Amino acid sequence: MFPVYHISRATDKITITVHDIHSSPFKSPAFLPLYSFFTTPGAHAILIPMKVLITLLKPLSFLPAILMMYLIFSFSAQTGEVSGELSYKISYKIVETKNQVLSQGKSYEELLYETDQIHYYVRKAAHMTEYFLLAIAVSFPLYVYRIRGFWLFLIAGIICVGFAGLDEYHQSFVSGRTPAIKDVCFDSGGSLIGIILVQLFCWSTLHNPDTRHYPRKKVAKKRRR
Repeated sequence: MFPVYHISRATDKITITVHDIHSSPFKSPAFLPLYSFFTTPGAHAILIPMKVLITLLKPLSFLPAILMMYLIFSFSAQTGEVSGELSYKISYKIVETKNQVLSQGKSYEELLYETDQIHYYVRKAAHMTEYFLLAIAVSFPLYVYRIRGFWLFLIAGIICVGFAGLDEYHQSFVSGRTPAIKDVCFDSGGSLIGIILVQLFCWSTLHNPDTRHYPRKKVAKKRRR
């Protein structure tokens, strides 16, 4: 007997149909390589370990999320002075690059003034970017485990927002850092955008329109005369 695996991209379900490998259609020239493979001893032993390997590798899909959490935690562990200097250098680099690209010819004092103006927004944008990436890293593995729709929003949101709250609480123990609720709000905004993008991306790429269920047409019963 020959198992045929039908994989649906929309439902991620595997339907197995069993056919007789020795039947005449499978002995045709078109199916000759397939017939030779499945009649070879130990052919089915190749398929089973592959399924086991995929099952074992699925938990590793959470590895990017764990690494992202570690990266966020390491940034929060920096003192206020170190963190401020890093974000200020990034802000100055943005202003300097804009000045060069647009050929504005601003002086050093003008660049410093503009850097002070955008420094706050650069820090908040960094908050949103970190949690935007974290939300993507969390949402994709959940999607792999078939958590979709409302439950994906709920679970991924709880993980990201909960980690944002713990991260702000952790900053209360770091020199020169203070926890702020508004930072949690910025983090939550970045997380929400990331979750929405994952939902849209997975729906647009994995959704198979051929699997839509159309209502059955009612067949009118003929009246017996």
